[in-house]
Amino acid sequence: MTTDARSDADEQALTIDELAARTGVTVRTVRFYGSKGLLPPPEIGPRRVGRYGPGHVARLALIEELQQQGMTLAAIERYLRQLPPDLTPHDLAIHRAVVASWAPDAVDTVSRRELERRAGRPLSGADVERLAAMNVVMATDGDDTDGGTFRVDSGLLRLGVQLLDVPLSQEVILAARKVLIEHSRAAAHELSQLFRGEVAERDAQDVKSLSAHMHPLVVQALLTTFQRSLREELSEWVSGSDPDLSDPDVSR
Repeated sequence: MTTDARSDADEQALTIDELAARTGVTVRTVRFYGSKGLLPPPEIGPRRVGRYGPGHVARLALIEELQQQGMTLAAIERYLRQLPPDLTPHDLAIHRAVVASWAPDAVDTVSRRELERRAGRPLSGADVERLAAMNVVMATDGDDTDGGTFRVDSGLLRLGVQLLDVPLSQEVILAARKVLIEHSRAAAHELSQLFRGEVAERDAQDVKSLSAHMHPLVVQALLTTFQRSLREELSEWVSGSDPDLSDPDVSR
């Protein structure tokens, strides 16, 4: 491993306290999940301190989503046991997105303290303003983003909080959101028309059953296809913009 790679790994490594703060759970909960096998054990670093990585963060997010869907601990254990052991944080994020797609839209009114608890981190006034610009939160007291109460889109909160750390301008993030909404709506419309033609002659119960089964499958298919397409686009962009990155001698 190169020095830069080690540095990146160290930067991503979290203590159990940092992991709990990042994900909005307690240290006791992290340890409990570890004892039940829901979380893989941490890597042991200097001074025998456990270090947690992005995979632990993603898995905790998935567990939280499963809990919000009303799954019992035993059901969550069964669900996680069925997952391949070598899933990346991106793979786990896809699973979480599919699970979240089962839930109805949930908009809650919360205090600033509860908003930060759900976000898993302190939020500055600028952070809240950025979340508001992404339609993740909306202050119920006019433009007061330093206190008061907020209407929160629970399905978008974690994504919005992650975007706070992305080194992109607010304009680019909002433009990307517009592109995603437009294309996802177009895909949803075309797929809906396709399935509607298939079930046109069936009774209402069959249509309802097919819809319930197809919803998570279509979401997972769209997410997986998009992830692969985006990876290919980014790979072509990076290799084309920096000759050193496409040099096989550099990657070794």
